[in-house]
Amino acid sequence: MSILNVSNLRAGYDKKDIINNVSFSVNEGELVAVLGANGSGKTTLVKAICGMITHSGECSVSGESIDKLKSKQLARMCSYIPQQSGITIDISVINVVLMGFNPYLGLLQYPTASMKEKAYKVIEQVGLKGKAEDNYLSLSEGQKQLCILARAMVADSRLLLMDEPESALDFNVRYNVMEYIRSWISQETDGGKRAALVTLHDTNLALNYCDRLLLINDSTIADTVNIREDDISVIQEKLRIIYGSISIQSFTNKNGDRQLVMVREPE
Repeated sequence: MSILNVSNLRAGYDKKDIINNVSFSVNEGELVAVLGANGSGKTTLVKAICGMITHSGECSVSGESIDKLKSKQLARMCSYIPQQSGITIDISVINVVLMGFNPYLGLLQYPTASMKEKAYKVIEQVGLKGKAEDNYLSLSEGQKQLCILARAMVADSRLLLMDEPESALDFNVRYNVMEYIRSWISQETDGGKRAALVTLHDTNLALNYCDRLLLINDSTIADTVNIREDDISVIQEKLRIIYGSISIQSFTNKNGDRQLVMVREPE
């Protein structure tokens, strides 16, 4: 069952289209990555889906058009993690995470004890144990991203949209983050399983944690990779649309799981 449906989406800036005629869907239980060269429109796509920029076409979450939803309604259905949080004031980590409950609170209403308990638990789950009372601004860029991830996870929405969440994270943490996201997707909500759409720079993360890859080229979705169904040779040819002369190598890790690695080849 689809959670996100995008049809004939067009968006850009200053009357210039960055993405055009983009159509795809994301099903419940799926982690889907958007890959493309710098400037290809990955961030524009996510912002258009969130209703943050002017667009044409149709985007719906759980069957509801985003253009017809009020901001709090959309926030309950969809959590968004930007590249930069925009937080520039002194505020504790716990209070940043508690912002995730804002769509469920009335004016001047404070988070409940159960909300605070959940927030502390999620802070530990994302690797920030002992940081709950720290000033958000004192965190490293990677820790800030983990904090924003925790804020999104407590919101209990069915769809998570992320714009390059790995960009500020070191090697080990970025893999941990993808594992957190996969675990979050597998959890049931009242409406069913969750899903996530994420823009990524790290192709190897996408190859090993995502179910499908949407390849943006020439302002639209040029092709789709199904990691579990496509042969390695097919994945390789499709990724060459974006990356040129590359090859995909497969090996087995110590747990017996298949791992894919993209390697740059000489021209």
